[in-house]
Amino acid sequence: MKKTVEDINPNGKRVLVRVDFNVPLDATGQITDETRITAAVPTIRYLVGRGAEVILVSHLGRPKGVDEKLRLDPVAQALQRHLGQPVRKVDDCIGPKAEQAVADLRPGEVLLLENVRFHPEEEHNDPEFAQALARLADIYVNDAFGTAHRAHASTTGVADYLHPAVAGLLLSKEIEVMGKALDAPERPFLAILGGAKVEDKIPVIENLISRVDVLLLGGGMAYTFLKAQGYEIGRSLLDDKHPDLVREVMTKADQAGVQWELPTDVVAAPEISDDAPCQIVPADAIPAELMGLDLGPDTRVSFARAIAKAATVVWNGPMGVFEHAPFAAGTRAIAQAMAESSATTIVGGGDTAAAVEQMGFADRMTHISTGGGAALEFLEGKELPGVAALDDKDD
Repeated sequence: MKKTVEDINPNGKRVLVRVDFNVPLDATGQITDETRITAAVPTIRYLVGRGAEVILVSHLGRPKGVDEKLRLDPVAQALQRHLGQPVRKVDDCIGPKAEQAVADLRPGEVLLLENVRFHPEEEHNDPEFAQALARLADIYVNDAFGTAHRAHASTTGVADYLHPAVAGLLLSKEIEVMGKALDAPERPFLAILGGAKVEDKIPVIENLISRVDVLLLGGGMAYTFLKAQGYEIGRSLLDDKHPDLVREVMTKADQAGVQWELPTDVVAAPEISDDAPCQIVPADAIPAELMGLDLGPDTRVSFARAIAKAATVVWNGPMGVFEHAPFAAGTRAIAQAMAESSATTIVGGGDTAAAVEQMGFADRMTHISTGGGAALEFLEGKELPGVAALDDKDD
């Protein structure tokens, strides 16, 4: 177990908090989804309420050096609104400007440093850069689950030089909820995996086989599994580099006694567009000129029925190209079945979380992870560098 903010006394201390404010922006630089900002508010409020001087550090986008479009000023304004108190913003994250802004802080005040990725040393986990960040504070808090799988200066390097180094409320909740689902789930335990890339999900499936009772496979990756069984998949997405791995995984699932399901019917079309002519076709006989792009109605019913019987459900990866209306029904059916379920329901981050939010089911899930890649690696059973770097609780 890792120490959390609840294990420290931050009163009168300068606390460097790694948050994940990597929010989506539109063409005009406006934030289109503030979920990651609101997710960090409880930890910030907790520290402010206990007299800490709160220094926030985050990345935004993938800048190559300083990029005016990726400054964190819009984030500071949004955070100020959600916190209901002023948020200062400084135009660098290390050096004299940042040091002066920190020196001017008083207990209960909040300062947001500039985009940490304006410095290439961040992603290289440069020790001198990590030390420069560490010098700003007395305590380090990581509350950025979305970047916990990255060994960067602000997520792991700084913890080499700054202690205590503890988890924020969001990070500790992610570890607790997802950890319990994997290690001590209420049963039946069902996992739903979708998305496009088979190679991303094979390690996850291999880790889950020994833990789950039921496995539902959908999304673009399902067609590689169908092809591996000798079925016709037309022009559907195919990962032809890993057919042996796929067959091996299916054999392992059978040997472990896992009940696993693939789509039996799909929504197929000649192209991905909002006005594409769609057909419902058997998943094992998709016409040569069509591609499978979503779960068919029979599969939706079958998957929903399996969800209704489960006590724990973990979902990572959309069931179809949900961004286009004709291919959104499968993803919506899964979200709705989970929302109506009495099970513990956990949604992996990234596209799956976005779909659930967009479709209006977010408030009916037990937990929606804030990290796409981090959630995936957690489900693979990997230790996340940003978590490993934190202090262990005393036995």
